[in-house]
Amino acid sequence: MTTSHSNAVVVDRLTRKFKDVTAVEAISFEVAHGELFSLVGPDGAGKTTTLRMLAGILRPTSGDATILGESVASDPERVKPHIAYMPQRFGLYSDLTVEENIHFYADLFDVPLEDRPRQLDKLYSFSRLGPFKTRLAGNLSGGMKQKLGICCAMVHQPDVMLLDEPTFGVDPISRRDLWLIVHQMVEEGTTVIASTAYLDEAERSDRVAMLNEGRVLTIDDPRVLQARLKGYLYEIEPPDPRTLRDALQQQDFVKRATLFGTSIHVVVGSPERDRLLLAKALQEHGLPDEAITDAEPSLEDVFLNMIEAPESTT
Repeated sequence: MTTSHSNAVVVDRLTRKFKDVTAVEAISFEVAHGELFSLVGPDGAGKTTTLRMLAGILRPTSGDATILGESVASDPERVKPHIAYMPQRFGLYSDLTVEENIHFYADLFDVPLEDRPRQLDKLYSFSRLGPFKTRLAGNLSGGMKQKLGICCAMVHQPDVMLLDEPTFGVDPISRRDLWLIVHQMVEEGTTVIASTAYLDEAERSDRVAMLNEGRVLTIDDPRVLQARLKGYLYEIEPPDPRTLRDALQQQDFVKRATLFGTSIHVVVGSPERDRLLLAKALQEHGLPDEAITDAEPSLEDVFLNMIEAPESTT
């Protein structure tokens, strides 16, 4: 793989506007060779637009990005041999088998015939699709289709892989398997930029860029971001989490109360003073002190803090 440039990807004030709407506004970041870099944020944050610009599908309105030294703004065609781009809905052919789909993409990328048996063995090995190579793609599960999409995108051994929400719409077991595949790709030297709306997935990345409304809020190692969360975090599992959440949000000592499934994450300023106040508030709702447990901040906690307290971003 190519390693002559100090960073695999350099993004410099990349901007994309659609008429009066700015989808991505002057974002900048660098991605090292062999790094797993995640773009995280809600729908409309600019994740897909950023990846489409990096893939050479969308021209930037202004700014630029280079992949292995090649500019996506001035010459996107020179970028494409170095990358693989897997959109949310990859273009598989349902009436072709698993193996036929991979060979089709190998033809598109001019993979030499003599190299294909070795490459297919490698792809089948990490995707575990070998037993299904004669199955029609249209008969695969959602998770298996995503695995096949990665195999088709990887068939020409790209230096940089761009994955747009690769686990969107798949079951939890397939989500885990797909991320195992991604980590194996990174271990073998592929640089991966992946977007995801699942912040728990992004915690597995080397670094994350948190996006909101087309802007970068912060970029760092997930563990550093979690350690940086201001305040102290408690978790509560009440019978009626929504009602209790609404009540806690009215308390002056509560910095934030957020639903996390069937539980509530409560951020306070002082663990000594505010825990007593929290216990008193729970007593008014018939809950014991034991309902309060210490919690480790997740990336979702960090992101919500960034949204609500932008002055704390770095």
